[in-house]
Amino acid sequence: MVYRIYVEKKKEFANEARTLKNDIVEFLKISNLQDIRVLNRYDVENIDSNLFEYCIKTVFSEPQLDIVTKELPNEKNIFAVEFLPGQFDQRANSAAECIQIISKQERPVVKTAKVYIIYGNLSEEEIEKIKKYIINPIETREASLEEYDTLVTKYEEPKDVEILENFCKLNDRELDEFIKEYELAMDLEDIKFCKKYFISEKRNPSLTEIKMIDTYWSDHCRHTTFLTTIDNVKFEDELLQNAYNEYLKMRKDIGRTKPINLMDIATIACKYLKKNGKLQKLDESEEINACTVKIDVEIEGKIEKWLLLFKNETHNHPTEIEPFGGAATCIGGAIRDPLSGRSYVYSAMRITGAGNPLTPIEETLEGKLPQRKIVTTAAAGYSSYGNQIGLATGQVDEIYHPGYVAKRMEVGAVVAATPEENVVRECPEAGDLVILLGGRTGRDGIRWSNRFFKIS
Repeated sequence: MVYRIYVEKKKEFANEARTLKNDIVEFLKISNLQDIRVLNRYDVENIDSNLFEYCIKTVFSEPQLDIVTKELPNEKNIFAVEFLPGQFDQRANSAAECIQIISKQERPVVKTAKVYIIYGNLSEEEIEKIKKYIINPIETREASLEEYDTLVTKYEEPKDVEILENFCKLNDRELDEFIKEYELAMDLEDIKFCKKYFISEKRNPSLTEIKMIDTYWSDHCRHTTFLTTIDNVKFEDELLQNAYNEYLKMRKDIGRTKPINLMDIATIACKYLKKNGKLQKLDESEEINACTVKIDVEIEGKIEKWLLLFKNETHNHPTEIEPFGGAATCIGGAIRDPLSGRSYVYSAMRITGAGNPLTPIEETLEGKLPQRKIVTTAAAGYSSYGNQIGLATGQVDEIYHPGYVAKRMEVGAVVAATPEENVVRECPEAGDLVILLGGRTGRDGIRWSNRFFKIS
C-alpha cells in the first residue's frame, strides 16, 4: 500500500510561497495572482500504517511549523512538480533514511513532489507561464496528481553495448549528423580526431566509448575555455601588458614549450618559483588533491607542524542550466579535495558572475533560464551544501555584467588545515582493497557533465 500526505508551512512561516508569489507578480507581471500555496507531497511504500502515522510528526513535518493534510482542496489551478526519473531526490532519500533509523527495519520507498495551488482569475497562458518559470526541464517535470499503485520502478535489463558499425567510414557530413543524433558535446574536428584514432585501432568504437570520450571532452572536464590556445593578444592597459610580458619572460626562463593559454598563465608563477628553488614548503605527493603548503602553527606556546590546503572549483555551465545542483556541487567539489587530503575544511569563499537579475523575463536569451532564476536558485544551492557540513563562507561577491549573460561564472573556494602527523600517504599496490564510501546518488550522476554540456 502507498500512503500519501501533504505538508505545508503555516502561513507565517511560508517563506517559499511568499517569495514565489512576489516573483510571479513582479517579475512575470501576472497581477491577477491572489495567492499561491506550496506543499511537499510524500508517497511512502513498504511501511505499516502505525509507523507511517508516527513518522508524520517526527519525519515529514514539524508540528510547530507545518500543517499536514491527506487531501488537496478542490481548486481549479493545482499542479505538481517532481524530479525526472533517475534524478537524485535528497528530500525523499533523507526521509527514507530517517524512517529506517526509527523502525530499524528495511528501508521504505519514498517519493516526493511539490504541489502548487494557485488562486486568482488567471488565464491558461498565465498558468503555463508560471509552470515554465517553476519547472526546469533539465531536472524536473510536471507530475500526476493521481495516487500511485506502487512506487517500485522496474527497469528493463539493458542490452549489450552497441558497436557503432561503419563509424570509421563516415564522411564529414555523416559525422556531423552523428553528433546531432547522439547529442554530443564535441564538434566536428573532435569527432574526426576520434575517427582517426579508431582507424588506427582497426576497429569501430562502442557507443559507450564515444559517450565517455564526449564526457571528458566537455567544457567542464576538458576546460576548453582555459586551455584555448592564445595566438595573439594585445592590451590597452599598460599594467596588463607589462604583466603579460613578464609571463612570457618566465615561460622562456623555464623552457616552457606548451601552447599559451589561460591555464598556463594562471599556473606559471608556481612553475617558475619551483624551478628556482623557492617552494620548499610546498607539500608534494603522488596524490592530486588540493594545493598543500607546510606551515608552523603556535598552539599554547608550542610550535606544531601543520598542512594548509587551498582549493577552488568552477561550475559555470552546470549552474547556468541547473542552478541549484550546479552551485551546490561547485562548493562540494572544492570541499572534496582537501577533505580527501585528510584535512578539516573550515572556511570558504564564493565569487559569481551573472547578468542583471532585474532584466525583464521577456529579454531572456532563447534556451536560457532567466537571470533572476539562476541567481536566486544558485545561491540556495550553494548554501544548502555548505550548511549541511557547517562550512562558514566568509566572503560572497556577485558581479553583474552583460558579459555573463551567455554563461554564468560560479566559483567556490575553500581553506582547510590538518596536523601534519595526521596525514599518512602510501602508494597503492596490486591486491589493495578499494572502499567506495559516500552517499547514494541518482542515475543522473552517470555522464553528468555531458548532460550539462550537450546544450549550447
